This record gives sequence, C-alpha cells and structure tokens, in this order.
Amino acid sequence: MSESPVPHEPPIYRQIADQLRDKILSGELRDGDRLPGENSLMSEYGIARATARQALSVLINEGLAVPKRGSGVYVRLFKPIRRHGSRRLSREQWGQGRSIWEADTRGRPFIVDRVEVARERAPREAAVVLDTHDVWVRRRRYSVDDRPVQLATSYFPAELVEGSAITLEDTGPGGVYARLGDLGQAPAHFTEEVRARMPRPREAHDLSLPGGTPVIVVLRTAYTARGIPVELNEMILDAAAYVLQYDFDA
Repeated sequence: MSESPVPHEPPIYRQIADQLRDKILSGELRDGDRLPGENSLMSEYGIARATARQALSVLINEGLAVPKRGSGVYVRLFKPIRRHGSRRLSREQWGQGRSIWEADTRGRPFIVDRVEVARERAPREAAVVLDTHDVWVRRRRYSVDDRPVQLATSYFPAELVEGSAITLEDTGPGGVYARLGDLGQAPAHFTEEVRARMPRPREAHDLSLPGGTPVIVVLRTAYTARGIPVELNEMILDAAAYVLQYDFDA
C-alpha cells in the first residue's frame, strides 16, 4: 500500500486502523488476541514505522487495544458496565443488605481490591459540603472481570461516624448507606455532578488506562431526609468501561 495520500480518502494509518477495528468488532480478533505488530504492518502495507505506530495508537486511544511493554498490543474488549443512576442508589438496594454494585454488575464478578480508611483533615470541598474540618475517608478501587474500572473516595463527618463500621474496611451488608441508617442518618436524597476529563498520572496508573483514555468524574452528595449532608463521594470512572443511564419523567 502506497503512503502517498489519495484525494478524499482518510490517511493510510486510519485505513489500517479501520480494518483492524472491523476485525475486532466482527469477532475475528477476540479479547486478548495480539494485534499485528509494527514490523508486520510495515511489511504487509509497505509503510513506515511511524505510520504503523499511528495505526495502533488509534485503537489504543479508542480503548479497543492495550499495549504491554515488551510484548505487543492486544485486543481489549470489555462489556460496558451500565450504571443506572437512580436504581443503584435506591433504598430497596442497600436497605436489604445488597451492595449498590450488584445493581451495576448484574451477576458479573466484581471485587473491591483496594480499601484504605483513615481519619483526616477535610479537603476544602469536603469541608464546605459537610460543614466540618475532620472527616473519615474511605478510598477504594473496584474491579470488574479482573479489570480496574473505578476509584472512589468518600468523606464522612468524623463526629457522625466515629466508632461505627463506616470506619472499618468491611462495613457489612448494605455498605455505608445501611450503616448510616443504623446511625439514624439514612440517605434520602442524592445529587450527582458528572463531568469528563483526562486522567491524572496516578489515576491512569491505578486504572491501567491506555494513553488517551478519558475518565468520567462523578461527584455525589448524600443527604438525610432533613437535608443534612452525610457523605461526599468522588468517583473516577474509566470512560471506556461505562454507560451512564438516567431515567426522567417528562
């Protein structure tokens, strides 16, 4: 294949990326399969190494492939997690001792593979929202099908949750919202702010994100029936791993 541009046609590296993408989406190349390397693409298409690298980078940036140092580039297919905003947070879910993650994964294996709990000085935003200077912080990483998909950091007023299971790694059935209910401060209303951005270096590392993959940032505040904020939770989601679903009445 000549590298000379053809009028009205996409660049050669994109044509190659399109062909590889078609093979991935058709199932000819499956999750975990190794894609043709730079040398193979150079030989097959008669292109320069930089062009071959560009073609593979397109698929990596789309989240369809992941590079492994010293090994090559591999197909990275993943069935998106459908995150239903209201269903997962319903009292019916956590009030009956179920994890809100069960509403997202629907039977798929998931784990919390990292939990850190500590009492700390509240960062500025948490101090403003929760009206306190001291908080208990819960930092977690969630993985689905052995893939890290979300980082979450929750802040709780220290005086409210001191001595409760919320300060332990294992909060018990129903998680932190059930434990807030035990304290007489059950969440009755939630607000979420959603935005997208590129990941910070630590986030990209912890989520094993290929270069160019954005994250979705969800900032949630939980309120009691009296309108008292009892949790501020910042969630960092791998954008390639999620579909966000919200239902509204007209």
